[in-house]
Amino acid sequence: MLNLLLVEDNEKLRRAMRVGLEATGEIHVSGEASTGDEAVAQALASTPDVILMDVQLAGGTLNGIQAAAAIRRELPRLPVVFYSIQDDDSYYRDFRESGILTHYAYVRKSNYLLPAMVVPLLKDAVAGRSFVDPEIAARVQEVRYKDENNPLALLEPNEREVMRLLAQGMTNEQIARQLGLRDARAVSRANGQIYAAWHLGDTTTDEKVARTRATLIYNAGQMIIWDEEGAARTQNAQGQWTPFEM
Repeated sequence: MLNLLLVEDNEKLRRAMRVGLEATGEIHVSGEASTGDEAVAQALASTPDVILMDVQLAGGTLNGIQAAAAIRRELPRLPVVFYSIQDDDSYYRDFRESGILTHYAYVRKSNYLLPAMVVPLLKDAVAGRSFVDPEIAARVQEVRYKDENNPLALLEPNEREVMRLLAQGMTNEQIARQLGLRDARAVSRANGQIYAAWHLGDTTTDEKVARTRATLIYNAGQMIIWDEEGAARTQNAQGQWTPFEM
């Protein structure tokens, strides 16, 4: 029988899950928590065999993924099965950045929460295997692609500030005053670095065109290229350049 730490912020659901899981005769709920902070404290105090963790947790400072990462710093590869109904980029980003590789599952709450479906996942996690709901795997990859192709990632912090104000239509002089710079030429130099990072200085286009295109890239949140005819294209998740549409 597996000793389980159940982490769910909805008290009624948590109670129902406990009853359902223990009714299988294969799970003993040895602890319960309603926040990520409580989950960390309980896991470190009692070391369960496995954790069943909601990703979105009201209250506390940690969501389920952040709590699991904190727990596994002290208890490496402690098995965790995550579930969530939320489809928020931030959770997928936290999951990807957590670096969790084995002894886990991540599934949609609506698809896998019945005890008959959860128990095999718990057992697999304890055995060192991993499983990710295909829908979630696709979203994790989508967020990874989005982050890796974020044009702001190619800019230094001061250049991002300049670009933010440039996209609002400010002149170099106005941007310099806004940022407390002594010389507007510093903004012009930052603009040049932005254009170079975004390959807007590779053609014979003048500064006004480069400025307009930089604003389009900033507002779109994705890289855009322009061909010799001036047609704009963006790269899709398959790496293909397709016509850009706002």
